[in-house]
Amino acid sequence: MSEPPKCCICLDEFTSPVSLPCGHCFCLSCIGEFWRIHGACQCPLCKAIFPTRPQLRTHQTLHAGAPTEEATVPLTAREVPCDFCPQKLRAVKSCLDCMASYCAAHLEPHYRNEALGRHLLISVAKNLEDSVCRLHGKQLTRFCRSDQTCICAMCVQTDHRGHHMISISGEATKKKIKLKRKRMNLQQAVQERLSKVEKIKLSADLGGGRPDKSWPQSKELIRQLEEEICELQRRNAELEQLEQIEDNLRFIQVCTESRHIHHSVKSPPFSFFGL
Repeated sequence: MSEPPKCCICLDEFTSPVSLPCGHCFCLSCIGEFWRIHGACQCPLCKAIFPTRPQLRTHQTLHAGAPTEEATVPLTAREVPCDFCPQKLRAVKSCLDCMASYCAAHLEPHYRNEALGRHLLISVAKNLEDSVCRLHGKQLTRFCRSDQTCICAMCVQTDHRGHHMISISGEATKKKIKLKRKRMNLQQAVQERLSKVEKIKLSADLGGGRPDKSWPQSKELIRQLEEEICELQRRNAELEQLEQIEDNLRFIQVCTESRHIHHSVKSPPFSFFGL
């Protein structure tokens, strides 16, 4: 049996196949993303250029892949539901112009319509308002190290002109390296205190079960060390949870919020939130 036809962009079976005026067929989302990324309506195969977004012809005859089970699969904690789905299917893109998230089916108008095709689509974001500059309404793409805040392209040219700036991904990489180092320091501090506790208990056992006059002080020291161990382990767990945030922008925002919180109150000993 011959294999079903495949889209030359994703190299997979067609999903919502459409054909261009030149006759070549692609998945709707594939050709829509191709045009959005390249900024021009061109056929990836024959290089035909269309001055305006052409009318896409739907192909019902092409194999459209196996039936999807998305409707029956529950969303995970990290996934975002489509804002327009009664079944709340998994969103695949968020639109900063519409301030909404879309599943593959409801995203189709953004690939078919010329006006919607100019909208800025980004990776799915849980809190879309946190991805946009509140002053200019543009996507947050840079981090101002001078002011420790995420900014947009217009901020770079206005309020933050001349400041020390870095890309969101670059700042996230720096913070993640620093976070790993701080977690290692925490784990080392826990091991040091556990070792001290064991040494104190061992010296007490060597006394033949008859605690000497220094035992009350030793017992108090053990209590203090165990409290410090609990605190260090708690902070390590918080940093571990922070490390699991995959979205770079959200990761930086949480790091910055944590830093501001711990700087605005009296920080207890062994503070490791200076990211």
